Amino acid sequence: MSDIQEQLQKERETAREICNSEGATSGECAVAWDTVEELSAEASHQKQNAPQKNSLEKYCDDNPDALECRVYED
Repeated sequence: MSDIQEQLQKERETAREICNSEGATSGECAVAWDTVEELSAEASHQKQNAPQKNSLEKYCDDNPDALECRVYED
């Protein structure tokens, strides 16, 4: 997920640069911000589809040595 966030940040910077050089009403500016919007929507979509951890899983991530988090193998 961090890759899409990095790409989103780069596209935002690019869009700002294009709009500063070409003008806020230019077609290039609109296309640049459309790209940012599409990436933002994709990032949101990926975040919604990510599996959510329950409270025990979160606890075990923070406290892997706790008795509740032991895993026994046969």
